[in-house]
Amino acid sequence: MYKIEVVENGVQATDTIGMLQSQGFNKENIYIFAHDKDRSEHLSDATDTGEVGMKEQGLFDSVGNVFKKRGDELRSKFESVGLTTVEAEQYEKVLDEGKLVIVGTDELK
Repeated sequence: MYKIEVVENGVQATDTIGMLQSQGFNKENIYIFAHDKDRSEHLSDATDTGEVGMKEQGLFDSVGNVFKKRGDELRSKFESVGLTTVEAEQYEKVLDEGKLVIVGTDELK
């Protein structure tokens, strides 16, 4: 099961993370996505949430993401935490608008 939330900023992200935790999601299985890589890493560090890495993606996808454009990389990461290809495309467009996407999951591939 996974739950997706779209927020505007870090304050809303913090509130949403708390809400997801109260619904039973572990912090290490809550992921914040931002189109800007530095912003995404900063928010993950600041909120102590998970980062999509080798555990979620596997070795080949993790290494492959080094060579992908940011949009392709984000879609790949969305799919690795359980979203469908269509959902990944939809939420990557949301990121293009400067919003944040938060995914809480309990079933990683």
